[in-house]
Amino acid sequence: MSIRTERLGSVIQRDLGQILQRNYQPSGTFITVTKVTVTQDLTIAKVYLSVFTQDRDTKSIYQFIDEKQDEIRYELASKIKNQVRRIPELLFFEDDTAEYVNKMDKLFKKARNQRSDKNESDS
Repeated sequence: MSIRTERLGSVIQRDLGQILQRNYQPSGTFITVTKVTVTQDLTIAKVYLSVFTQDRDTKSIYQFIDEKQDEIRYELASKIKNQVRRIPELLFFEDDTAEYVNKMDKLFKKARNQRSDKNESDS
């Protein structure tokens, strides 16, 4: 990634976070923009979201955001119009980093337990 794409990605991340929290966050739900990657030609921005909710299905929240994508892009355009010639198309994805970390942590714990059990049986 070039410096320009990284800089634009961080600007989009900050502004989208504000837009989503202010206008598109249902009550009892917390939406975080965890990462934004922008293509080299600055036409597509992949936005990774983390959703925390207690009383709703996260898939319905992602579906709601996808339905409101044009409105969100329009609001983003009003914030970054002086920084880019063309507003990138927004593609929203679920950020599953936390799930991956938890899965890897469980595997490491299992491996440590098996190793300690083996060492105890060898003694």
